[in-house]
This record gives sequence, structure tokens and C-alpha cells, in this order.
Amino acid sequence: MVSLQASITNLSSNKATITNALTLPKYLKKPRITVPKQPLNNNTSKKLHQNEDHLNNLVYNLPLTTKTKPITSPKDQDLITAKIYAILEAISDRIEMHKNIGDQRDNWNSLLLNSVNMMTLTAATMAGFADVSGSHGVVLRVSSTLLFLAGTGIIMIMNKIQPSQLVEEQRNAVRLLKKLQTKIQNSVSIRKLTNKDVDNAVEEVIALDRAYPLPLLGSMLEKFPESLEPAKWWPSKKQSSESITSQGGGEENGWSQELEDDMREVVEVTKRKDIEDYIRLGNKALKLNKMLAVTGPVLTGIAAVGAAFVGHGGPWAGIVAAASGSMAAVVNTLEHGGQVGMVFEMYRNCAGSFKLLEESVEYNLGEEDYMMRKNGEVFELEMALKLGRNVSDLRDFADKSRTNGGNVEGFASKLF
Repeated sequence: MVSLQASITNLSSNKATITNALTLPKYLKKPRITVPKQPLNNNTSKKLHQNEDHLNNLVYNLPLTTKTKPITSPKDQDLITAKIYAILEAISDRIEMHKNIGDQRDNWNSLLLNSVNMMTLTAATMAGFADVSGSHGVVLRVSSTLLFLAGTGIIMIMNKIQPSQLVEEQRNAVRLLKKLQTKIQNSVSIRKLTNKDVDNAVEEVIALDRAYPLPLLGSMLEKFPESLEPAKWWPSKKQSSESITSQGGGEENGWSQELEDDMREVVEVTKRKDIEDYIRLGNKALKLNKMLAVTGPVLTGIAAVGAAFVGHGGPWAGIVAAASGSMAAVVNTLEHGGQVGMVFEMYRNCAGSFKLLEESVEYNLGEEDYMMRKNGEVFELEMALKLGRNVSDLRDFADKSRTNGGNVEGFASKLF
């Protein structure tokens, strides 16, 4: 025990000795070197203060990147995507509805026309044989009268709803809805959409519903207006600027003064020639349709009266009934077989297409900020294709129109 304590004491003394040996003497410690301060002149002091103020401004004006929020959070973007797909689903359903109803109304036109012509011609034949049928003349006379009256009612219904015109409306609706569907799908694939895109898509769908209604009663378009008015299937404010079209356009987004002048010149030509020509032809088709729509029921009505007096009014009653019935069949074939209502609707839709083109040009040129417009090169290409031309042909056409003061041969559009 005594020896253990002695060992511990020796270790403690050795530790102290080692520590003292490692401690540097005072004369080897690092000296403190002091540099005398030199007085600053006024210019140096002023420069230092300016640098200090500049650094403070840089620090205070630094963007607080950690506190900024993204334009749309992932949750909001998912909601926008869900809305867009809901709109696409509604558009797809409308396309199917318009297609099915268009096929149904096309069947109406052919079936009703064939039926009414068969009834009219059969009644005319029966009226012609009523005078020489002896005791069977009464039966033929009554039967032909009833057939003429039934034919008159069917013709009046057909003239009221104009099945061929309804079919053309459904065709146009299907085409425009498919175009809108493709436009939205392309936008989804090339960029992130916003709530503004959702609102614009909804407005375009509702505008198409108003332009081409499905019901026959209440909201059906007027088939015999006073004059042709171009169809309108787009919202009142055409939103044509898209972020994707402003890429690579430079500071002016693909626009130049020459391009603006070309667009204005082409639009002026469409106003003076294309739109006016379609309106003129449409009004002619409208007048012809009105005349045929009145003539058909009048002829079958006269034939019904003549058939009722067969055997009592001499031979002329049978002749009038047979001749009027035959002429009624011809008139109905010209009106509904020739689809005059469809021709009127086609002209109305074509005039509306040029009206949309005109509004698109005015909307883009009216926007002073180039970056808010659709890209100029893309817009020029779209306009050229809508008119059935290429870009160089469109520019040459605009130059010729400017050179000749707006007097050019042909029309702006080469499609029709």
C-alpha cells in the first residue's frame, strides 16, 4: 500500500515536470505588433464613405429569393390541369352529340323529302284517274285530297325547320369544336396553362353553344332572316396572345411595320370583296329559299282544293290537281333536294370566318405592347393558310393591292 502511494506521487511529480518543460518562456512568446495609425485626408475619407453607402444599397436591394412565392403552386397547377381536362371531356361529348344529331337530321331531310314527293305524286295520279273511275271516283277523290293535305303539312314543317340547313350547322359545330379541342391539347403539351386559359376555353365553348344550338324549339336559329348576317362563334374579346408564340421573336415579337401594313391591306381586301361577295350570294340563296318555301305549300294546297272538286267542277279540277301536285314535287325537290338552306348556311359561315379574321387582325394590331400580341411570323403563317396561300404569295398580294390602290383581280381567299 505504501509502495502504491509512492508510485502515484512520483507520477504526479513527473507530470508537473513535463508540463513545465513544455511551457515556453516569456521571452519566446509572440509579440504584439502595433502599427501606428496614419491620418486620412479628406479625399480618402470621402471615397470610403461613398463605397460604404454603395455596399449598403446593394445589400438592401438584393431580391429576397427565399421569401418569393412561385406563380402557381403544384397544387394550383393540378387544379388547372383538372379543369382543362374537364373542358376537353365536355368538348368531346359535344362533338359526339352534334355528329349524331347531324346524321339524324340528314336522315330527316332525305326521308321526309322522299315521303312527301311520293305522297304528292300519288295524290296527283289519283286525282287524274278520279274523273274516269266511275263509282270509284269518290274514293280516289277523297284519298287524293287527304294525301295533298298531309303533304302540305309535312312541307310546311320541313320549310320551317330546314333540315339541310340544320345539318350544315351541326357540321360546322363539329369542325369548330374539333379545332378548339386540338388547340387546347396543343397548349397543354407545350406550356403550363393558367386560370386565364381556363376562362378563355370556357368562353369559347359557350360561344359555340350559342352559335350552333342543338334544340329545335326556342333557341333554333332563324331560318328566314331579313338578310344574311355573318355567323359568330367566338367570344366578344378574342384572346389571341399566347406565351408560346412569343418565343424567339425578339423585342418586337416577330412584328414589323411592313407586316402590319400587309395585314391591314389584306383585311381591307376581304372587307371589300370576299365578305361582300359571300353576303351577296347568301342573300340570293335566302331569297330563293323563301320563294320555294312559299311556293311548295301553295301548290299542294291548290292541288288539294282541285282534288276535292274532281267530278263536280268539270275536267279542269282534275287537271289543276294533277298539275299542281306535280309542280309541288318539283319545287320540293329543288328546295330540299338541292339543299338551298345548306347553301345559305355555308355562305353565312364563310362570311363569319372572314369576320373572325378581321377581328383577329384588329385585336393584335390594336395592342401596343408587342409581347402581348401573337407572334408576328406565326400570325402571318396562320392567316396565309386560312386564305389558301403561302407566306410569299400573301405578301405579293398585299403589295399588289397597295400599288393599285386596293384594286386587285380575284379575291383574298383562294379556298372557295
